[in-house]
Amino acid sequence: MEFLRPATWDEALAAKAEHPTALPISGGTDVMVELNFDVHRPSAILDLNRITELTEWSIDGDVVRLGASVPYTRIINELSGPLPGLALAAHTVGSPQIRNRGGVGGNLGAASPAGDSHPALLAAGRDVFVEAASVRGTRMIPIDDFYVGVKRNCLEADELIRAVHIPVADGPQQFSKIGTRNAMVIAVCAFGFALHPRTRTVGTGIGSAAPTPRRAVEAEEYLQGVLARRGLWESGELLGAEVIQEFGELVKAAASPIDDVRGTADYRRHALAVMARRTLTWTWNDYGKQIRSAA
Repeated sequence: MEFLRPATWDEALAAKAEHPTALPISGGTDVMVELNFDVHRPSAILDLNRITELTEWSIDGDVVRLGASVPYTRIINELSGPLPGLALAAHTVGSPQIRNRGGVGGNLGAASPAGDSHPALLAAGRDVFVEAASVRGTRMIPIDDFYVGVKRNCLEADELIRAVHIPVADGPQQFSKIGTRNAMVIAVCAFGFALHPRTRTVGTGIGSAAPTPRRAVEAEEYLQGVLARRGLWESGELLGAEVIQEFGELVKAAASPIDDVRGTADYRRHALAVMARRTLTWTWNDYGKQIRSAA
């Protein structure tokens, strides 16, 4: 196995172009497990740890540009305001050691349907983009187009993830995850939810309950219709039990889970409905408080 260790981003792109089967590694929290158990034996490893720009983030207007290797710990400590949903998801990732090493770029590269960042990224809105680059140039991939199959993404063989562009939150966001224990666990299922008052939209993200991370599109459309018809964006009044129940059922219907060692398909559907109802209630209560305090 060849080990490549570029010092700059341009060197990394050149190395990836020359060795398209090379496996990128930064945090290594997923890669090293696969190597140690001989699940994956790539022809080459592309070590990105010397490229400091991948560990930087910035805010330009109302968009966060999050470097692919910004550790989860820093997302929690530095970005819980502009990216509350992603910060909540980051809290659930592995152990403190893993959160100190792992980042969103690795989660996206692995494209596991159980990846903790995916539901939060989907819920953050349709203006989330993955910045992918190669020696041929840079392209911005909409998050909805990024996942193409079980542990498969749409990156070309010579491309590397440089950053993720995520809108700054303009409303409350939540993340919920169920596992077989309270920590250091792969999700049985997960759900991200966000309110976007500026665009009068809501965002959802389902994890570990379909071949890829996905939205609950009908649930989003249903709730957006209720909020618009009843003028709730302006009033912040209570949604009512019927609306919350229907939203949960539509999220449940959007999943297509399997039975596996972590849980059954039926349990995943039930859990998603519960998480959808709870996250909607939590975020709407927070939004209502914001409306009343501004009045």
